[in-house]
Amino acid sequence: MNRRVVQPFGAAGSLVRILLLASLAVIMQPQRGDAQVRGVEHFIVIGVDGLSPEGIQRAKTPVLHKMMAEGASSLHARGVMPTVSSPNWASMIMGAGPEQHGVLSNEWKPGQSTITPTEAGPGGIFPTIFGQLRKQKPSSKIGCFHDWAGFGRLVEPDVCNKIVHPKGPVETTDQAIAYLKDQRPALLFIHLDHVDHAGHTFGHGTPQYDKSIEEADELIGKVLAALRETGLADSSLVLVTSDHGGKGKGHGGSTMGEIEIPWIIQGRGIAKGRQLAPTVNTYDTAATIAFALGLTPPKCWIGRPVVDAFDSAK
Repeated sequence: MNRRVVQPFGAAGSLVRILLLASLAVIMQPQRGDAQVRGVEHFIVIGVDGLSPEGIQRAKTPVLHKMMAEGASSLHARGVMPTVSSPNWASMIMGAGPEQHGVLSNEWKPGQSTITPTEAGPGGIFPTIFGQLRKQKPSSKIGCFHDWAGFGRLVEPDVCNKIVHPKGPVETTDQAIAYLKDQRPALLFIHLDHVDHAGHTFGHGTPQYDKSIEEADELIGKVLAALRETGLADSSLVLVTSDHGGKGKGHGGSTMGEIEIPWIIQGRGIAKGRQLAPTVNTYDTAATIAFALGLTPPKCWIGRPVVDAFDSAK
């Protein structure tokens, strides 16, 4: 007698199995805050105020071009409107846009905005990547060295081990490197302001503006050299980005030259030579740092980690 094997539930069972496998595939994909990228212990952000993608391509920038060749990058990432410093630096470190964090201009101060933040933490400030790292990994070393005085008010009070406003890009970089070598922080933010000054003084696209970018390129090279000297390069990620570009001697308008920014990342687990889709947004930076360091982002963030930059995320 021939026996016919009957599959449980017939076609419905097959459908259930397909749906189950699809669900498992989704679960196994890298998720926001799912886990730390294996081997990443340090994340260094170098934010160059007013650095345009066109300027990087036009000026002599061997360090940045090497970073792009050895890492992942986009020269068409987007800032937020308005294209001025405070809203964009805030969006970068707060994982959300002005509609959520309420930083609408360079005149913003904590607790003084026509748009109430959707969530406020210490000091009345929308949650930043600095605060999330301190909250979730309290023993972490966090440093912030900002060439522009206005950057400091965007960070929650008492979350950084060291936050200082040095004078000029060289001193800012030197102090940040000294802190890097001495403390080996989990998160180090370096803000350089001289490129924006050149744009305002001489105009974007001028030889003087390009020269300031070349100076920034050299300073970024010093940071990378310090990572190699301390043996931290193999366990670090370095991201170079900006708040906005410019037009003429200003910015704040609604042109592509003002809203497009570079987003260049190199280091542990990063794909080499990968050009990222132009859907990278400045508020994705905080989410990417959180993803790499194994933090769970707060629900009020809208940014998504740029997982396409990674060869593998474990």
